[in-house]
Amino acid sequence: SKKGLHEARDYASIDNAPEEKARGITINTSHIEYQTEKRHYAHVDCPGHADYVKNMITGAAQMDGAILVVAATDGPMPQTREHILLAKQVGVPKIVVFLNKIDMFNPEEREEMIGLVEMDIRGLLNEYGFDGDNTPVIAGSALKALQGDAEYENKIMELMEAVDSYIEEPKRETEKPFLMAIEDVFTITGRGTVATGRVERGVLTLNEEVEIVGLKPTKKTVVTGIEMFRKNLKEAQAGDNAGLLLRGI
Repeated sequence: SKKGLHEARDYASIDNAPEEKARGITINTSHIEYQTEKRHYAHVDCPGHADYVKNMITGAAQMDGAILVVAATDGPMPQTREHILLAKQVGVPKIVVFLNKIDMFNPEEREEMIGLVEMDIRGLLNEYGFDGDNTPVIAGSALKALQGDAEYENKIMELMEAVDSYIEEPKRETEKPFLMAIEDVFTITGRGTVATGRVERGVLTLNEEVEIVGLKPTKKTVVTGIEMFRKNLKEAQAGDNAGLLLRGI
């Protein structure tokens, strides 16, 4: 946000549900946006807590790449292995690793401890079919960066440079018929039903007719609103995480 490319968001505002805030963990997937000088990112924040890994599948299935955050003080946990496995199974092509909380180490042991954790992570990535030897691993402290420590702010910039360069630009299937996998549905009083999810292929324009296909009989409806990250749009296309306002549903 200091570069003026996006709005600052604190941890609490990303953990949306009251239960998440009470327990201080991320349960459901949450969506935020930001941009670097090269790209605009839709960032899906996924749970790291072992009890809620199943909720991460929804987010992982939408990813063109991933940032795996590992607490350097703990090293790889059982859910770290599960996250890497899930990422591989749903087709996430590449992962960049951020080793967090390195400020918790004594300065004299920091480099050695980072090296040990990094070796473990690279081994895990190789085990599950990622290129662990060439995966960028950035060590820093998210908390210190948020507190304005210049050394650790630079580590966040280094992380995003690694994401920009290592994770390839995805090919979008905008020429094919529109298809969006529905992740969630909710009602806005006085406006109607909103379906959210990631557009898998094609382009949808405002006031276009769509079919809702699933377990129940197919229904036709008209999309009267398209929203992404609290902005009203005239269209949504492959790769977008969007909310669609559906007439009469």
